[in-house]
Amino acid sequence: MSSPQEVLPFQAEVSQVLRLVVHSLYSQREVFLRELVSNASDALDKLRFRAITEPALLHGDERLSIRISADETANTLTLTDSGIGMSREELVKNLGTVAHSGSKALLEELKKRGDGSAPSLIGQFGVGFYSAYLVSTKVVVTSREAGGTEAFTWTSDGESSFTIEPSDYAPRGTQIVLHLSEAGKEFLAGWRIREVVRRASNYIGYPIELETEKRGEEGAPLEKVWERINEAKALWQRPKSEITSEEYEGFYREVATGGGKPLAWTHFKVEGTTEFAGLLYLPEERPFDFSFDGKQRGLKLFVKRVLIFDDCAELGAPWARFVRGVVDSDDLPLNVSRELLQDSSLARTIKKQTTKKILELLEETASLKPREYEKFFLAFGSFLKEGSANDFEHRERLAKLLRFRSTFTVAPVDAPVDAPVDAPLDATSGDAAPVPSDWVSLVEYVTRMREGQSDIYYLAGDKASAVSSSPHLESLKKRGFEVLLLTDPVDAFVFESLRQFEGKDLVSALHADLELETSDDEKKAHEEAETSVKPLLDRASEFLKGKVEAVLVSQRLTDSPACLVLGEGGLPAHLERMLREAGQPVPPQKRILEINPSHVLVKALLALDAKEPGSDRVREFIEVLHDQAALQHGATLEDPNLFAKRVTNLLTMAAESALAG
Repeated sequence: MSSPQEVLPFQAEVSQVLRLVVHSLYSQREVFLRELVSNASDALDKLRFRAITEPALLHGDERLSIRISADETANTLTLTDSGIGMSREELVKNLGTVAHSGSKALLEELKKRGDGSAPSLIGQFGVGFYSAYLVSTKVVVTSREAGGTEAFTWTSDGESSFTIEPSDYAPRGTQIVLHLSEAGKEFLAGWRIREVVRRASNYIGYPIELETEKRGEEGAPLEKVWERINEAKALWQRPKSEITSEEYEGFYREVATGGGKPLAWTHFKVEGTTEFAGLLYLPEERPFDFSFDGKQRGLKLFVKRVLIFDDCAELGAPWARFVRGVVDSDDLPLNVSRELLQDSSLARTIKKQTTKKILELLEETASLKPREYEKFFLAFGSFLKEGSANDFEHRERLAKLLRFRSTFTVAPVDAPVDAPVDAPLDATSGDAAPVPSDWVSLVEYVTRMREGQSDIYYLAGDKASAVSSSPHLESLKKRGFEVLLLTDPVDAFVFESLRQFEGKDLVSALHADLELETSDDEKKAHEEAETSVKPLLDRASEFLKGKVEAVLVSQRLTDSPACLVLGEGGLPAHLERMLREAGQPVPPQKRILEINPSHVLVKALLALDAKEPGSDRVREFIEVLHDQAALQHGATLEDPNLFAKRVTNLLTMAAESALAG
């Protein structure tokens, strides 16, 4: 005889626990559907597992599926599975004891028995069922255990008690009827159910069917049919040999949400103490939903093919947030809401392996598709630079992936008119081989270093073609040394962080301490020049007091009369300007003025000062020389109008002198 209806208390402070579930554990109402579908999948897994040794449990009905139907009139949503079902005792135990998980109990029992063929079950904490109260005022669960002869109905409004009573429910498995609250009525719509299932449960390994109405022949009434709304087979779980490029590209459009094609992808499975599969893509171009903020995007986290995160920051390096794809783990521990990863060694292991796969994919793409990689670098290079500066574990590998322009590949602004700008050029010395691309890697730079060159030289500025004409490069060019032209504002910070590459120092051509290997004759000539122009150095120091840190004889200039260089801790002008525009406080930058003693203008100015020491004309020449060097340096003049007036005066004097001559 079946027992009559009983009213039993929950075995916990249920009102408080359910309040916690509704208001704290889950951030979105729609999660209830994912949880109930996952529980149904577990029930089907259990039946399939037990049926291996107990085939009678199927009782001639081998259909394993999950069905969802909505009734707008009754305001109910029903989920039905043909799984293992529950006895009366299990209904009381699993649903009446909050945080008791039947799935977890089964796994623990199988572990004790040492059964290595245990099914892959999703439920772990026993609270997912109660997410139904996010959208329901009452939940009715009816179940008949596989192989059993009796069915029972569990009913509760989620308050202090539940009822359990016999039922005439005939099918094997479990039926859950949700009496929807006002907030839950949106889930009566078929499109809304499809949306949630396809996003969160699309790859559950069983058919998920939605009851829909289908119009028959003309005049015939609408008929109810079951429409499958999930794919069931996850692409990343299939063997690579069975998947076509078209299928990979089609799945990219699902995970990237921005259309287009992927540049490259990697499909892998890691086995061992931690098992997980992944499918990661490099975008060919920047997706429309891409953002440059620090939020991680792209990686979708699945656990046993159930979507847990759309954007999982914990499983990818911060600099790799341009990567799109999925990671699916069988044993990743989650907290009770499945919405936050626990801080576990497994999560750290997955992150390490995922980062490794991304680096390998980038390296392979850069090697096999160099031109396509350069296009990719234009869109996403700033993130690789971020990693080079901040990811100390992988900075060497990331540094090899960076690309720059250089003096070997960019025509200066003063190049002949017929010289192609930003096209490959030969080295200044004329004997370097042409470069096949106008982008240079640090690896390529090192292979082209000249005899006697021990450092990697760079110069930062706003535009490559303008920077390549800088007077700071004259001596380096004369020696045939290649100089990297850094035009991205973050480049200088990256190089300051890297400091070295493959044992070679990264040296800015702007810094005063730039040391170039010189012969004994060159050293002697420099010492003589310092002595000969000392009066002019002293005079310039006097007139430019407060504007420059020092006035020195230059070893880097060959064609220009003067230039400004950075002292210790000094900021390049373009970075100073960028920080000021961003509202950052930047102290005044005192730079060092270097003078070329062999330039005709410097020699004439030295003679003029000897003729009329400290005159207004000498002052004007010196101040114009300084302002001209500041403009070439990229600095902003304190008084542009005064500079223009002085230039006009000098031009007038030159014109009058020409007429008089």
